[in-house]
Amino acid sequence: MNALPDTVEAEGLRLRPLRAEDVRGVTAACADPLTQQFISGLPNPFTEAHARWLIDKGAPAVRAAGGAVYAVADPETDRLLGGVGLNNPVPARGQADIAYWVVPGARGRGVAAAATRALAATAFAHGMARLELLTHDENTASQRVAMAAGFRHEGVRRAANPTRDGGRHDLICWVRLADDPPGPAPRILPDLPGGRLTDGVVTVRPVGPDDAKGMYRLHRRPEVVANRVPPEPPSLADVERHCRLAGSHWLAGDRADLVIADAGTGELVGGGMLCHGQPGPGQAMIGYSLLPAGRGRGLATRAVRLVVGWAFAEVGLARVWAGTRPENTASQRVLERVGFAREGLMRGWLPGPAGTRVDSVLYGLLATDRPR
Repeated sequence: MNALPDTVEAEGLRLRPLRAEDVRGVTAACADPLTQQFISGLPNPFTEAHARWLIDKGAPAVRAAGGAVYAVADPETDRLLGGVGLNNPVPARGQADIAYWVVPGARGRGVAAAATRALAATAFAHGMARLELLTHDENTASQRVAMAAGFRHEGVRRAANPTRDGGRHDLICWVRLADDPPGPAPRILPDLPGGRLTDGVVTVRPVGPDDAKGMYRLHRRPEVVANRVPPEPPSLADVERHCRLAGSHWLAGDRADLVIADAGTGELVGGGMLCHGQPGPGQAMIGYSLLPAGRGRGLATRAVRLVVGWAFAEVGLARVWAGTRPENTASQRVLERVGFAREGLMRGWLPGPAGTRVDSVLYGLLATDRPR
């Protein structure tokens, strides 16, 4: 790869070297709690002395090693908006990592995505073949930046990054090749229109970190535990972690974890999911469960109807399927009201208690079926 230029003007931004007058902006950005949360390698507290070291020594060392560190600036005022850089170059593979940060006052304006596109285009023009973008597994905002800049989900690097308390956490790997389009990357599971689905009686929305207590109450109920895989009650820590990662799983296209809420009060009355799995077959599995306060009101039927409508119209699926335990006649009635057809019995389909196996009744709904 050829050396990158000192300055890049692209995407409505200026990428330039960090300078002494950037010390206060770098300090404010890198000391920000959100930056500290997701970039564990930063000193804490981050001081102006650390910013001066980055400008005077850190950035030049990265460039000497074959990478680059840029300030992201407003092209009209030259005001610091953030930083972007290439590091860990592997010349034999034509590969490097790309990373970014944005000052708090410039967030939410597309700065990170634009800077990433600008630097990626420059790197490819100078001989780079592959760029990796690694995000904290809970940092869905950064993952959205990656997709907006044309990077595609490639997998999870387990325990790839150390934490300040001596532990490890996963990193999500996003990749863009030199001949990939600049973005946005295609989505397997698009966002819900307006962030939710509703018919005025029930609302379905994505699971978030604030839903942990409600989801914990739901998934500790014996009748819900019986349908879990494996059929074991989760811990509160497990549910909290699941809720924090729900957005990441959605962006990766694995599954859409959902809250079922009363449209009038906003109260969480249940949960559900659309598990996409492999995109090739064009099908996904739906699941749902309700707290006692939400039962007997037709809310599950309404929620399932909303989700499968979105799955066919927006996700582009050809088939949605569900499985229920043979004795779960209430769930079977929900599926039949929506229009699912009973397709058969899968013997020993799921793990049961104490090493047993339990049967599952299979239901399916096609995009071409008459809706109900």
